[in-house]
Amino acid sequence: MHTDQSVSEFVDTDSDASKPEDASQPEPEPREECGVFGVWAPGEDVAKLTYYGLYALQHRGQEAAGISVADGNQIVVFKDLGLVSQVFDEQTLSSLQGHVAVGHCRYSTTGGGSWENAQPTFRTTAAGTGIALGHNGNLVNTHELHERARELGVVSKNGATTDSDLICGLLAASAADKGIETAAAELLPTLRGAFCLTFSDETTLYAARDPHGVRPLVLGRLERGWVVASETAGLDIVGASFVREVEPGELIAIDAEGLRSTRFANPEPKGCVFEYVYLARPDTTIAGRSVHATRVEIGRRLAEEHPAEADLVIPVPESGTPAAIGYAQKSGIPYGQGLVKNSYVGRTFIQPSQTIRQLGIRLKLNPLREVIRGKRLVVVDDSIVRGNTQRALVRMLRESGALEVHVRIASPPVRWPCFYGIDFASRAELVANGADLDGVRRSIGADSLGYVSLDGLVAASEQPRSRLCAACFDGEYPIPLPEDALIGKHMLENLGNGTSQSLPITPSGYGAEDAVRRP
Repeated sequence: MHTDQSVSEFVDTDSDASKPEDASQPEPEPREECGVFGVWAPGEDVAKLTYYGLYALQHRGQEAAGISVADGNQIVVFKDLGLVSQVFDEQTLSSLQGHVAVGHCRYSTTGGGSWENAQPTFRTTAAGTGIALGHNGNLVNTHELHERARELGVVSKNGATTDSDLICGLLAASAADKGIETAAAELLPTLRGAFCLTFSDETTLYAARDPHGVRPLVLGRLERGWVVASETAGLDIVGASFVREVEPGELIAIDAEGLRSTRFANPEPKGCVFEYVYLARPDTTIAGRSVHATRVEIGRRLAEEHPAEADLVIPVPESGTPAAIGYAQKSGIPYGQGLVKNSYVGRTFIQPSQTIRQLGIRLKLNPLREVIRGKRLVVVDDSIVRGNTQRALVRMLRESGALEVHVRIASPPVRWPCFYGIDFASRAELVANGADLDGVRRSIGADSLGYVSLDGLVAASEQPRSRLCAACFDGEYPIPLPEDALIGKHMLENLGNGTSQSLPITPSGYGAEDAVRRP
């Protein structure tokens, strides 16, 4: 029988989403939805391999983590809210025995941050078999899929409100008759948006990537098996050798017969350029290009496009560091560490009370006064979204004795929201949407401000402009969007999850759907 377990109750981390943001606090960074990992490796400890793979992908999502393991007869899913290291311990991992695993670390871009929305999501088919699925990305035709699921009677009964759960439900609905591979080959062409999927039944690992390849997904080889992961860093940590990227529009199946590949759509590559700016780990390679090398080159181009008279170049760690190195190299201005980052501030640190509001950005960053005092600084950061962080940072540097603060940004102005898996902000909250360059400069209090051009960013990535999505910078969305009412993070909650119309698809004996109910 399938069990869907969890170690403890947590509050809904999205419950404060509607509260007004305190401008004195560091704003949340742009967040990517998720990291996915899958392994097929008989004879290996697949749960532990997946744990380490998710550990390497933790930067892609810190709200929840989960692992499903199948042993040929059953699937066991364990998931909870929290970091990978908080959700899993030695005892839990040793209880997850099998040869196929799917792993997921989550930040919510569709549906709130509740336990029910943690992944892998699980469904049972009418034939009594299980499907566990992890998804990175964001669909734009979720409303249409919700209507289709409602007609089929497979809308979630467990309180989940994610596009990922809809995909899993629709797969389960037709897998009983056709088998999961045929069901996937028919369903995947009807999904619109960004999706990298890893999923499994009791015996086989599957991976699929949307026809635009918006999010990265790679295939690796173990001595006794195969691995798929959101980034090459996830392969490196488990000692898997990089084979290739999963192609846009490709469905892969891995079982005892070997690896099979089919195409469900013609590839039209539109890789997310923001992966190079911020989302991916610097030690990852995307489309053959090192992310670290790209960021250093962005910094060099930034120095060409926006020179400054200054004494020192300092990064906003960690994501601004490679670009700051490139800026210093090209400009000839010395590079230095002027800010120290507290690596242990997670996404859900306890909010300071009113009496200690001045903690603000110092929770994350603190200046080295002896380095900063009396200097004209170039401060290199990866992006400006709302501007709160940079405003607090500039003030802090001036208070520490900086003579001038010249802010340089390793991406163009973010003017448009992302609907393909990054939770930026609404358009009204994006500071560059409502102000020109000088308006943003005045808003953050800098002596000067310069963003790298989109052409400079694209050139640094060494990808053709036609193969990249830069919608957050230029408003050109490669995958058509539905009308406003049918899109957005909480669209499924707003619809209601349709439980009154849903019909059970769980046969007796495999009670996963009931097991995921929470008080």
